[in-house]
Amino acid sequence: MPFGGKLGDVSRDRAVDYLPGSADSTQVSQIAEEMPGGDTLNGILVYQRDDGVTAADRELAAEHAGDIAGGYELADDRAPEVVPSEDGTTLMVPFTIVGLPDEDAHLETVEEIREQLVADPPDGLSVELGGPAGIQADSEAVYEEVDGTLMYATAGIVTILLILTYRSPFLWLLPLICVGVASMSAMAVVYGLVQTFDLTVNSMSSGVMTVLIFGAGTDYALLLVARYREELRRTTDPQEAMLTAVRNCGPAILASSGTVAAGLICLLAADLNSSAGLGPVGAVGVVCALAVMTTLLPALMVLAGRRVFWPLVPAYGSEPKRRGFFDRMGSSVGRRPVAILAGGVLLLGALALGAFNLPGNLKQEDAFTDKPESITAMEKVTDAFPEQGAQAIVVVANDAQADAALAAAQGVEGVASAEIARSGNGYSEITVYASDPPQSSGEDRTIAGLRSELGAIDGADALVGGPSAEAMDLADANSSDRKLVIPLTLAAVLIILIALLRSLVAPLVLTVAVVASWGAAMGIGGLIFEPVMGYPGIGGELALLTFVFGVALGVDYGIFLLHRMREEATNGADTRTAALTALRRTGGVIASAGLVLAATFAALATMPMVMMFELGFVVAVGVLLDTFLVRTYLVTSASWLLGKKVWWPGPLSKREEGPPPDPDAEPGAGQEPERAGAAAH
Repeated sequence: MPFGGKLGDVSRDRAVDYLPGSADSTQVSQIAEEMPGGDTLNGILVYQRDDGVTAADRELAAEHAGDIAGGYELADDRAPEVVPSEDGTTLMVPFTIVGLPDEDAHLETVEEIREQLVADPPDGLSVELGGPAGIQADSEAVYEEVDGTLMYATAGIVTILLILTYRSPFLWLLPLICVGVASMSAMAVVYGLVQTFDLTVNSMSSGVMTVLIFGAGTDYALLLVARYREELRRTTDPQEAMLTAVRNCGPAILASSGTVAAGLICLLAADLNSSAGLGPVGAVGVVCALAVMTTLLPALMVLAGRRVFWPLVPAYGSEPKRRGFFDRMGSSVGRRPVAILAGGVLLLGALALGAFNLPGNLKQEDAFTDKPESITAMEKVTDAFPEQGAQAIVVVANDAQADAALAAAQGVEGVASAEIARSGNGYSEITVYASDPPQSSGEDRTIAGLRSELGAIDGADALVGGPSAEAMDLADANSSDRKLVIPLTLAAVLIILIALLRSLVAPLVLTVAVVASWGAAMGIGGLIFEPVMGYPGIGGELALLTFVFGVALGVDYGIFLLHRMREEATNGADTRTAALTALRRTGGVIASAGLVLAATFAALATMPMVMMFELGFVVAVGVLLDTFLVRTYLVTSASWLLGKKVWWPGPLSKREEGPPPDPDAEPGAGQEPERAGAAAH
């Protein structure tokens, strides 16, 4: 606990911590931090009165500009200029503060300016702080709420679902205690990695780790406890029942956690810092959940004995309830496998078409579900000053070629103004304003032109950065990361499935099915995000992260099903009987696990950031599709149709099997006597 509680202290949410490691904009940010005075703090005070600003408003803005010049070290000796809009409704005061030692000082400065200058404006006049300084401070405020709010929301969701699942006043406590231990352990391990290897951890990665631990850890607990309950009906000794449950469930749980951890580790290959940092953080969470749920939870369950299941105590020699919901599903698959498989494939394909309706990349001003002050300030500037950009483009160049770089920048089409803001450490910083709004296609062309013209100056080593350049570099990095990480993830998942199932066909069936469900989940997102929620863009990382989570987590339920199916086949059942028995025996617990995992990821949708909502929505929908459509119908019907070929080229594919069984027959025929004898022994 002492180390886990320190993780929040080392989380970093600066722009450079999210940027691509090799991008020009990342290098600009790093160079700016090393220049005398440290990284700059760029802000804009925005004054607006609907019926036109008054002389008193102009005097107030000039007074505030003087206060900033007198209270802080600026990039030059002049007081910030008060700039009026052509329509007379708005004033803006852009300023650049230097000499702040670290990020905490940045946030304190923004807070001071808001308390002293922005608070309590005259009647009818709005005064707001915008620009990168305000946006960064508002982002930090949101991120500070994420960890605690997300932890409580996720814990509450898991508690309710466990109580509903177990219908016991005591049993739900044990998995919840174990999840808490796993969460604290993971935070301690990640803190150690940060201290040892300077691992980048931000609020998004730590929040996703929390969701993963609660969701995946609870899934492992549900599977293990369900199998333990089943074994308690076959033996009088709780310890023997737990040993059998762990021995039989262990490979599936290990493979399940392995696919998730392997998929996340593949993110290390990403160029984007936030994606690469999320990989090991999430993997640590999954491994800690695995460790706790296969050691501490079994020990607590055995110590508690049968009475922990009260009032639904599994009595020795009793039989589980037959002919439930999943029995009927198994019967329908056995009667109409072709129709069910074809219908499911068509449904997923139709849903996936909605992906063509996904909006473009999310802009900075659209990143929050509820717009903070900094975003509304920038929208006012964009509307009132359409003739020039309100957000600086930052250029750094060698001092020796700074004048040449300045002249070249001033000549680039789309540049409204450019001037040298400061020099030091061998570099000069040039502040450029475009004539087009931030993150518009026009400004993107201006940035591309700056990079082309400045890159042609020998010896200038000029680099173009700033918020809009960062957005462009993020988009490029996300595109290249998808091309690299997605194939790596698929390869890692396939290798683990092949090792677990000792087959090539079954892993391919399972992988194709979960990829199809991911496409359908993205398609549903395309029908929801903009048309229903009004979000004009999607996070650049959304496709990559949802693919990694969707495939790695979605394949879990196929693993649980096919591993049980293989166990039944190994014990003597033919493949088709094994498929139906596996569905009937694991259907309830896998459905519960899917609901828990989907609900925990849905908790991300409560966060006040659009990217978090979109990530939680797509993963939750994908998990539900995997749980109730892919695993239940598509994988089972495909296994029924393939028969023993599903195990090719393993030994199970070479044995003789009889005609298809009666889909309405009792499950497990042919292997129960063997199990009864083993239990008695």
